Amino acid sequence: MTEGRVGWSRPVVLGAFAVAVVLVGAFVAVERRREEPLIDLELFRRPAFLVATGGALVVGAAVVGLLSYLPSVLQAVHGLTPLDAALLFCVWSGLSFVASLLARHVRLGTAARLALGLGLSAAGFVGLLGVGGSLPLPLVVAGLAVSGAGSGLINSSITQLAIDSVPAHRVSMGSGANNTARYVGSSLGAAAVAAVIGAFGWVQGTAISVAACIVLMAVTAVAALATPARLRHGHR
Repeated sequence: MTEGRVGWSRPVVLGAFAVAVVLVGAFVAVERRREEPLIDLELFRRPAFLVATGGALVVGAAVVGLLSYLPSVLQAVHGLTPLDAALLFCVWSGLSFVASLLARHVRLGTAARLALGLGLSAAGFVGLLGVGGSLPLPLVVAGLAVSGAGSGLINSSITQLAIDSVPAHRVSMGSGANNTARYVGSSLGAAAVAAVIGAFGWVQGTAISVAACIVLMAVTAVAALATPARLRHGHR
């Protein structure tokens, strides 16, 4: 993904994707034959597990990946110093922390709370659509505040959903798959945002990246609401 920024048809890019496909296929083949697999592939037949794991992938890509690159946008377009950008993002991280602490007071099931968090994050990102251009900083702060509150609800819900979606003796697999998906999504998301902005420029590239993240979160929120009712109320 990172090398693709300077040409997607280059041998190193095509070779890396080919190797990735082979390694994923090899992993699946090996796991199917193990008596004690690293992850039971049958879990992917469970819709709720797919929502939890796919949701973690989306959160990593659409939230962590995008926000990891946005400070560079603010410095390049708005002329902020690295310290200014870091202080600005304290709004997002601070509200995310507070919201995660208060999430237990939200009287919703796990999946519904996750959907609410995704919806708030998407709404906050709508306010950031013009951040690559002349969007006033107060609106940037407002967008970061709303998305930060949503992120707190996401973080308090998505791991619980991963655990609720698997049998009791597979809870470590649910949690492990969730964490792995989140970090893979973060890596891919940051690289993808960098590639898009590199190809389309600060204004258009940032707008495309933010819009894509909004769509991803909205789709994942709908998928979370479609999980079985027993999981929406926090039961296996």
